[in-house]
Amino acid sequence: MIEDDELCELIPHSGSMCLLQRVLEWDEQRILCESLSHKQRDNPLLRNGCLSSIHALEYGAQAMAVHGGLLARKRGEKLRGGYLAALREVKLRLLDLSQLQGSLLIEAVELMSEGGNLMYSFQVTANGEQLVTGRATVIETR
Repeated sequence: MIEDDELCELIPHSGSMCLLQRVLEWDEQRILCESLSHKQRDNPLLRNGCLSSIHALEYGAQAMAVHGGLLARKRGEKLRGGYLAALREVKLRLLDLSQLQGSLLIEAVELMSEGGNLMYSFQVTANGEQLVTGRATVIETR
């Protein structure tokens, strides 16, 4: 299992902006991460005591970045920078993530990879309930 510090080394975020706590499992196509940061009062995305479900997109993007970092590390490389270029088919099924009990599970599945350009589907669930789904495209910076 990959946790906190090692996980945060794989993405360009640090401190409380590293929203994921652990990687539960991963392979060449998929990653499953867990987070309790939606309950933390120092969550940098929290506004007026509310963590909007729109911020679940950042959880999905971080899971994608961790997956890319793990794949790069496996090849003996370091993940190159990129930016979120597009979001598609996003469905939000609740307003406030901070009210959820238990942990968030964040799954990202690679749909396409061409060089450093990637497309993933992602979902965020809690207590067996699907909260947010969508697809994201990341374009490598040069």
